[in-house]
Formats: sequence, C-alpha cells, structure tokens
Amino acid sequence: MARLPRFTARAALLALAVTAALDGCSTKGKRARYTPGAAAKVLNVDMGAIPPAIAARVDSGTRPNWVSKEGWSRVGSLYKSYNNNPLWLEERGAKDRAAALIDAIKHAPDHGLETSAYPLAQLEAVVDAKRLTDTASARTLADADVMLTSAYVAYASDMLIGQIDPKKVSQSWFTGSGVKERDSSIVAALQDSDMTAALAAMAPQDSDYAVLKRALARYRQIAAAGGWTPVTQGMSDSLLLRAVHARHVPEMSDSSHSGETDIHTGLDSATEAAHAKRAARSPLAAELVRFQTHHGLSATGKLDKETLAALNITAEQRVQQIAANMERHRWLPRTLGSRYIYVNVPSFRLDAYDSGQKVLSMRVVVGSEYQGRTTPTFSDSMEVAVFRPYWNITPDIQRLEIEPKVASNPGYLEAENMEYYKDGGATRIRQRPGGKNALGLVKFLFPNDFNIYLHDTPAKTLFAQDNRAASHGCIRVEKPAELAQWVLGWDAARVDAAMNSGADNHTVKLPHKIPVYIVYFTAYVRDGELVFADDLYGRDDALERQLATPTTVTAAT
Repeated sequence: MARLPRFTARAALLALAVTAALDGCSTKGKRARYTPGAAAKVLNVDMGAIPPAIAARVDSGTRPNWVSKEGWSRVGSLYKSYNNNPLWLEERGAKDRAAALIDAIKHAPDHGLETSAYPLAQLEAVVDAKRLTDTASARTLADADVMLTSAYVAYASDMLIGQIDPKKVSQSWFTGSGVKERDSSIVAALQDSDMTAALAAMAPQDSDYAVLKRALARYRQIAAAGGWTPVTQGMSDSLLLRAVHARHVPEMSDSSHSGETDIHTGLDSATEAAHAKRAARSPLAAELVRFQTHHGLSATGKLDKETLAALNITAEQRVQQIAANMERHRWLPRTLGSRYIYVNVPSFRLDAYDSGQKVLSMRVVVGSEYQGRTTPTFSDSMEVAVFRPYWNITPDIQRLEIEPKVASNPGYLEAENMEYYKDGGATRIRQRPGGKNALGLVKFLFPNDFNIYLHDTPAKTLFAQDNRAASHGCIRVEKPAELAQWVLGWDAARVDAAMNSGADNHTVKLPHKIPVYIVYFTAYVRDGELVFADDLYGRDDALERQLATPTTVTAAT
C-alpha cells in the first residue's frame, strides 16, 4: 500500500480521534455535544458557502506569522477531519465559544504561560469586529474561524504537553510527550458544548499543580508589592525574624498541613528532635528552621551561607521558578498509573504510590553534577529485581577510575572483591556479589537507553547528607529491602533471605510491571506544602528564559 503523505496521515489520525470523541460523547452523564457546522446559516451567510472559504484559506499556504509550521499543519488536519466546517461560528457569529477561548488565553499567565505568545488583540478584534454582522461574507467568516482555530490549537497544545520543547532548552527530559493524547484531547474538547470547562480540563488536574498555581499567584502579588527586604549577616535578630517570617507563604499550605509548627523535614527522628529543641529556645531559630525546611536546606536554625543566599532570592525569581516547574508538569503524562515509583532528583527522594496513596518514601542518592554523571529525566517500567548482583563496571569507569588504581596497587582488585571477565572480545572488570558490592544486595531494573537503575549501596552514610548527588547516574535507595517487598509482594523474611543468604545474581521477575518516573522539579509539593529545591544540574535558567520570551504560539510538536 502506498505510504500516506504526512499531512494526510495526520488528518487520518485526527479523523480517528474525531470518531472516538463522538462515540465517547454519547456516554450517559456527559455534557451535551457540540456539532460544528450544524447551523443552517451564520448571520446571513448560508452554511454551505463557508466550508469552501475555509478550505481556500487553509490551502492558500499563507499562515499567520505567529503560528508555527507544525501548528498550521495541525489546523489544516483538524478542518479536514470536520469537512472544513466552521468550528467556532454560531448563528449569531463568533460569540460564546470564541469568548470562552479568549478568556482562557487571557488567563494563560495563571499557568505560567505568556499571553504574548498569542495574538490576543487580533482575536478580540475578530470577535468584536463590525464586519461580523449581518453584512459578513463567507470569506470574512472563514478568516475569523481559522484564526480562532489556530489560537485554539496553539493554546491547547501548550496546555496539554507544554509550550516549550524540553529538548530545545537542555533539560535532559525524555519522558513521553503525549502527542497522540494531545491530538485526541484537542478533538474531544471541540465536541464539548461547554468550551470553558473543556479548556480548563486541559491543564494538569493533579493537586500538586494546583498548589503551584496558587503559589504563582501569591508570589506574583508579593513581587508586585515590592518583594522582600534583603537579608544581611549583620541584621539584628528582630529585623531578621521579620524578614524570614515575611518569606513564609502560608496560603500555599494544604489545610491539613497549615500549622506553623507542622514542619515536614524528612530528617531522622534524632536530628529532628535536636532541631526542635533548638527552635523551642528561639523564635528566630524556629522561623529559620521553617524556612530551611521549605527550601531544601539543612534545618539547623542558623543563618548559614546557604540560608542567606536562599533568603535573598527575590519573589520575582521565585515566580519564574514556579512557572518553569508548572511547565515541567505539562511535560508529564496526565495519568501516571495506579501503582508507580516517582523519583524527584533535586529533592533526593523516592516515593511509591498505590491507588493514589503514597505507601513508601525514602531518601536516594542521585547522579553528581559533573558532566556525564547527571541522572536523566525519563520513564520506563520496572520488570525485575536482581538479588546479590554483580557490578559489571562500565568501560568508562573501568578506564578512568579502576585501571589507574590497579596500576598503582596490583592487589586492588582482590581487595575490592573484583575480577576480570570476558565480554565478547573485550576484557572487562566486575565486582563479585557481597557486602562490598557497589550495588549492594539488590538492584531493580527498568530497561532503558541510559542504563539507569535503582540499587542498594554499602555507602549508607551518604543518606545522612543534605546534598546527595554522588553517583555516576544510577539511583541508590535508602530502603532497598522495603522497596523489594513492595515491588515483589514478598514478606520481610523472604526478602532478607534473598539479600543475605540467597543465590548470587538471582533474578526475580516482578508479578506486574511498575512504571518508574525519574523527574526534575525544583519547586514541588511535599505533604501538601510548597518546597523549593536547589537547581542541582542548572536546568532552570534556560527554561525560565524561554518561557519569558516564546517565539511562536507553540514550540511543542
């Protein structure tokens, strides 16, 4: 069979999405369905005259300068799927549905998007234009409808999969873009008689995104009011107390975590108790602990160098940081699954979820900041656990780290329980299973292009550090036995036996694959509260700059 041209293939895919959307709209409980082109006339123009005018406009090849090539192609495909019927025109012209679209675009900044990316003034002029009266022609109506559709496709795409392509701003973000889901949602929303609700549903619906959205509004208010008083080392305790307190934004707290003393540090109980004791002796220390807790800092209650730097980050900078992380939320799939593992690299934490509930949480060690050692952002499915594994040392680590040590100390391999082995024609080095093994007593594999996996470690002391960026890219877990119990459904005794007295390099297939999401959020929600983290790999700046100056209506394709 001849291969379909790209344009025709996309139109065919959108046609399938139209069919699915139409079928879905017949489900009991759904809102009434809107049918494009159902009116006999638009103003005084026969409906039959409008589709040819729309086809001529789209096929002219002249796209508005604010629409990307990909966006214009998608507009054409959408019209072809609907036989070039108008998608926004009603008997009275471009009214209610168009007004809902324009209102959504006006509120795009609420989601961290720039309205400058959309031709808002032109859209308002189209809806309010005097020519869209009883003297309107098929051509002017077609022009208006095509402009509205172009803006709709752009806005919907930006909300559904993000305004910025992560590959273009050095994000090392390889989680699926959801392009197919985007196209289906664009079609389905057009079937909805309530365009306001349909557009609102395009934003991420999870509670974390809602917290970030509220935070964005609140920090913008703070920035507009002049921001915060700068903090210096020589400040009096009373002035410092006021300055630190001013940076607490209680409106961001979930109702169940809004108490001033309800601090979720994630520290071990002994350290937490010591900080609580210090804070009890000093209101300033208590305020500093609260600030440090919500800014990814060691909760010492002291004005150290890191805390001083964080206190002097402006409200406007926080606005940009929150907006960047809202964009990252749009890069994620809308549904993560009923049972999944979620690792946020800048927070150095792993959380496991089952049916929407967090059932397991632990500290992790992630890739260091050095080039070639950072942990990439991606998702895949965990398939197996390997107990008492070998560590097959990569060629780069072997050449750069192990072989120089062997050259200076011939007994190094034996001392580290390592051995040579043949891998095809190459001579490689691996570490035998056991307590000294760098992977510990169990590893968890989710096959991927980056050779990244979760694993135990003998270096337990690293979990006590605040900055836990110390690996070659793989992720070391604080509670490997508990994680093994959860992914395999085994009891503690069985896992303990497999780790400590079982067969070497024993692979166990998971009863069900479990999605693993490795993400990068420097503004995130923990226990209902907003937390800022250090931009570990320096990825925020490029994204923030691009969000502030979008060059086209939509950069994601």
